[in-house]
Amino acid sequence: MKKVFIDGYAGTTGLKIYERLSSRKDIQLIILTEETRKDINARRDALNSSDIAFLCLPDDAAKESVSLVENNSTAIIDTSTAHRVNPEWVYGLPELRGQREKIAASKRVANPGCHATGFIVLAAPLVQAGIVNADSLLSCFSLTGYSGGGKKMIAQYETEGRDALLGAPRQYGLTQSHKHLPEMAKLSGLTHSPVFCPVVADYFAGMEVTVSIHDVSVKTLKNCYREYYADGVVKFTEGDTFSEGGFISAGAYAGRDDLEICVYGNDERALLVSRFDNLGKGASGAAIQNMNILLGIDETTGLNV
Repeated sequence: MKKVFIDGYAGTTGLKIYERLSSRKDIQLIILTEETRKDINARRDALNSSDIAFLCLPDDAAKESVSLVENNSTAIIDTSTAHRVNPEWVYGLPELRGQREKIAASKRVANPGCHATGFIVLAAPLVQAGIVNADSLLSCFSLTGYSGGGKKMIAQYETEGRDALLGAPRQYGLTQSHKHLPEMAKLSGLTHSPVFCPVVADYFAGMEVTVSIHDVSVKTLKNCYREYYADGVVKFTEGDTFSEGGFISAGAYAGRDDLEICVYGNDERALLVSRFDNLGKGASGAAIQNMNILLGIDETTGLNV
């Protein structure tokens, strides 16, 4: 039985991973007490005793945890931003061509960012197929539930007497220096980062990422996605808006671990849309999928797909 340690299990992502793994019969969780979970020696022992360790920590703390590993056997899945564009780490998005095999052979996996996941699954296949040039200047609009902001933001939205401004969607990342931008460009094969417009709104979970594109036929776009995502957790669908009355909700995939890609519009102007759960395929679900790959078992084990 494989031993698994969650360093930082008290945070939003760590708690979700813990909840999902606590009922698994094929792994043994290493759990530190409340008194020892921040003790560096206890963490060092837990990290080195584990077969797989999840890092659910701020960037600097995640780097510290990596430095505590003193063996060549512990595999690490880091959910922070710290290692996502580090060439010594494998980016944990197995749906990209060739990436699943790299993850399976690695001991250092960087879990993707939520917004980044939604953008990369839309942009990378088009760049790889030559439909979009690597030097294209793209834009990305992304809606997310407030759970993506962690415990502090969840408390802000769910506290009685909260600021009235929280009742309407709020755009952020206004300086165009959002921490997901480097991975969005690199893993998509783009020379330039997109103009990125993330928006947090008054609902708990769910994400809807949209990329606009000009002068590419809808048929070409659909065929590319249909072929690229023929099976697996990321799925291309024809995009039925009728069931939602002509709307598409950012909360449609809340509570799930799969991701839907749709194409809307016409041959002059098209919208590329990915919908998923920011806590699912955007965080803990993706981390568990990567763990399953490292374990050599069905990657959807324990996932809601």
